[in-house]
Amino acid sequence: MIRLIQFLVVPLLLLAAWHISSTSGVVSAYLLPPPETVFQTACTMAASGDLARHLGASMDRICSGFFISITAGCILAAILARFSLLEKLLDLPLSFMRMTPPLAVIPLLILWLGIGEATQQAIIILASFFPTFLNARAGFSRLDNSYKELAASLRLSFFDYARYLALPAAVPSIVTGIRLSFGYSWRALIGAELIAASTGLGYMITDAEQMQRVDEVMVGIFLIGLVGWSLDSLFRLLSIKLLGRRFPEVAN
Repeated sequence: MIRLIQFLVVPLLLLAAWHISSTSGVVSAYLLPPPETVFQTACTMAASGDLARHLGASMDRICSGFFISITAGCILAAILARFSLLEKLLDLPLSFMRMTPPLAVIPLLILWLGIGEATQQAIIILASFFPTFLNARAGFSRLDNSYKELAASLRLSFFDYARYLALPAAVPSIVTGIRLSFGYSWRALIGAELIAASTGLGYMITDAEQMQRVDEVMVGIFLIGLVGWSLDSLFRLLSIKLLGRRFPEVAN
């Protein structure tokens, strides 16, 4: 009970401050609609199916693009951990791509791929690839040369080396990388939908802004934050449930 109170005290204080500010005239109700107005708008949008439609579009993009990204990040990290020469050759291109913000390439992606699903998927992959890749690479680096010598003496194939030695050592780092990647991909997707989409939560916010519906904009913002927080919490709970006994680090 005490933990629940600690969890809710700050949100409730912020909610009270929001209500007082918007109803007392300190802030214009047009610029900051009161909480009850935003809640009523959310109920109306949910009843009409608009929220489900836009949320479903965003979730479809996240699921496919995020899966591709974390799979590619883990595989490339394992390959570079095994072949040091290849890592040196790819260091400069990967560093250049990592330092280029995904949203900066949206205009180029629109020219190449158009305004559609391909652009959204590319943004998700660019945003979420490197957190997974870098954390997985750091996890694979936990194995020193003695393990590589052991793998060579046992004549382990690359896949056996990755399965029996490298992957178990890298699991905690990979879990951390996946959590970070989801946050990056979720924010990047919403940013991309603000510019290059006809459906999704980002598009919903842009459309509401053009119609000067501040209440709908706030509904979109709260839904984005709530869904992102819920998915991150669910992933953390599943990680602890499935891996916490063998890898206590994932619970941190």
